[in-house]
Amino acid sequence: MRPLTNIYVFACVFTFTLWNNIQPTVEDEFIANYSSSLLTNVPKNIPVHTYVLDLSHNMISGLSISEFISLSDLQVLNLSHNLITELDFSVFVFNEDLEYLDLSHNNILKVYCQTLACLRHLDLSFNKFTALPICQELGNMFRLEYLGLSATMIQRSGFRYIIHLQLHTVFLTLEYFSLYEPQSLMALNTRSLHIVFAANQNFSFPLLYDGMSTSENLQIVNLRYTLSYKDFPPPSLMLLKKIKTTALTLDTVDLQWAIILQIFLLIWHSHVEHLTVRNLTFRGPLVDLTEYEFLALLSSVEQLISLGDSMKVLTLEHVRNKLYYFNQEILYRQFSEMNIASLTIYDAYMPHMLCPNRTSSFQYLNFSHNALTDELFQNCGTLTVLKSLILQRNKFESLLKVSFMTSHMKSLKYLDMSSNLLRHDGADEQCQWAESLSELDLSSNQLTDAVFECLPVNIKKLDLQNNQIASVPKGMAELKSLKELNLASNRLADLPGCSGFTSLEFLNTEMNSILTPSADFFQSCPKVRELQAGHNPFRCSCELQDFVRLERHSGGKLFGWPAAYMCEYPEDLRGTQLKDFHLTELACNTMLLLVTALLLMLLLVAVVALLCIYLDVPWYLRMTWQWTQTKRRAWHSHPKEQEAILQFHAFISYSERDSLWVKNELIPNLEKGEGGVQLCQHERNFVPGKSIVENIINCIEKSYKSIFVLSPNFVQSEWCHYELYFAHHKLFSENSNSLILILLEPIPPYIIPARYHKLKALMAKRTYLEWPKERSKRALFWANLRAAISYNLPMADANE
Repeated sequence: MRPLTNIYVFACVFTFTLWNNIQPTVEDEFIANYSSSLLTNVPKNIPVHTYVLDLSHNMISGLSISEFISLSDLQVLNLSHNLITELDFSVFVFNEDLEYLDLSHNNILKVYCQTLACLRHLDLSFNKFTALPICQELGNMFRLEYLGLSATMIQRSGFRYIIHLQLHTVFLTLEYFSLYEPQSLMALNTRSLHIVFAANQNFSFPLLYDGMSTSENLQIVNLRYTLSYKDFPPPSLMLLKKIKTTALTLDTVDLQWAIILQIFLLIWHSHVEHLTVRNLTFRGPLVDLTEYEFLALLSSVEQLISLGDSMKVLTLEHVRNKLYYFNQEILYRQFSEMNIASLTIYDAYMPHMLCPNRTSSFQYLNFSHNALTDELFQNCGTLTVLKSLILQRNKFESLLKVSFMTSHMKSLKYLDMSSNLLRHDGADEQCQWAESLSELDLSSNQLTDAVFECLPVNIKKLDLQNNQIASVPKGMAELKSLKELNLASNRLADLPGCSGFTSLEFLNTEMNSILTPSADFFQSCPKVRELQAGHNPFRCSCELQDFVRLERHSGGKLFGWPAAYMCEYPEDLRGTQLKDFHLTELACNTMLLLVTALLLMLLLVAVVALLCIYLDVPWYLRMTWQWTQTKRRAWHSHPKEQEAILQFHAFISYSERDSLWVKNELIPNLEKGEGGVQLCQHERNFVPGKSIVENIINCIEKSYKSIFVLSPNFVQSEWCHYELYFAHHKLFSENSNSLILILLEPIPPYIIPARYHKLKALMAKRTYLEWPKERSKRALFWANLRAAISYNLPMADANE
């Protein structure tokens, strides 16, 4: 056997609805698709190994053997929707593997037969045959399973060559139908019969009867009858006994109500188990039927319906009533008393349905897309075996009344109330659901958070999508059996916990308003195997980081990850997948951030403290304070003397260890002689009673210059440091050039304390006088020093 997977490839390409039983398989798969290519002839360049060839929807009018002779592997050929007028099967004589041949929707009038031994599917429907195109050679195609035919006349002899064939499906199109010889169809041996009448002609009742006596599955399309009800021929008793159909589908039915009742009489008297009627229109008025005759017919139908035991499933879809004065309650009563397991009335504008008078056999009821209200089945105790109830797209408003409706349905397991107008705002009365109810669909209603106060306690699967639920309130009744919960398309701001759903396995919260979902969801919901939380407006922030990590630890429990999970806020991250969103641990961990900031602050304080200690900042602060206090006292003691009057040419600052040089060399050489300078020396000019700091400040301010005798001894003196600081302060406060540095002995940089950074700066930036060791150079030294401090002191100062 060749691989069966080719059937799937074929179905994907052609989507043939009738190609269910054909299994074309080849070793070298090759499909050629020339559909809708405006071809007038079969192409000549078709690959020789083609096994599926689609030439449908073109304008091909003729076929020749030369066009297919090279396609020895051909198995599937679609020539539907072309302009072919004649068909000669000998064209395909060299295509020995041909199994599927579709020539429907052409203009074929005549067929020349040739046996195609492997053919299993032959479709000649929707052509222009007068008689059935069945020739003797067709009877030799023993593998044939599907046969599509068309004709305007059907006679018994038309099927004589294929009586022996075991067909699965016969598809018969009867456009422009003019003649049917009774019992002709009964010559067929097929499991399924599909008959299509023209939309604008009356169908043949004998053909309907014969069809039901021919196949197990019968589908008839376009049942229309415009003649009088009395022209409708009832079936004979002998014919009714021969009916074999168990599944009957009537599509596009437009009949008078009396005729519909007559057909129902036939069906309920037969062995039909599944009846489907789609696009049903019943009309009137019943001009040819007296009221007595109509009631008698209705009574007969009601009796058959109540007594019939063959019918199991009745489906009515898209029903339109044009019999306006018809009492619909009679019809409701007939339907409610049916002894069947499954009833569907879909899209019939039905406003109500009656409760059965006795215990009903209904196990499945589908009244979707109607106009039913809260009054349906209230206090109805006869639907005790009902398992599934579908009331989608109606006009129910009260969830409380819906619960009362189900309270007597002891076997109800599934209830669909989606797409209604249901509300529940909390009521004094307790909801009373059927205890057996395990699956409930309340989607697309107007329910809010209060719905959780009115739910079946034994529910296992609950659909609440597309409502107005903002949260799952705590303290609600526990739903310990709930396994699946759908809350998509609501107004949730966060993932609900599982405190009331201890058995929850599947949760859907897609398309809500969740910005930052809780990261502890799977901890609170340990049994959840799948969470659908995508398509929410996620805010990509630190709080979301925990949820992103949750996916990595959940083991693939997030459905739709990562495509369905994208940032919506902030705007610069919109469209970014959550898996690509990252923030550092420091940015998101508040405690870590605080600890880090505290450590950095402590480190900064420690560095500043060390720098202060190294640079002797406290000392400078203390000196600044003393200088400020001294100035303040001077201000208050002599408010009129705001500006200091110079009394000395220079203030001398030196270490006591260098006092011999100052007294023996500096002072004598500067003060001697005519025009000598006046020097301020602490031993002779400090005012007794004042503090040393105050004396230093006063002497510096009353001196034109400040001379600093620098040596290793100087940098070891605390008072010299004071004097240097205050002199330097004057330098910057008065913007003057009042400092003179005399380097008595070289000072190695390493012995200068850190707090003498001003001294280092002064020695680096200012020129200083160096005391020469050679006597010959000292005269120049004294001359330069005298020139530096040369200044005419005020007379007042001189007199003093």
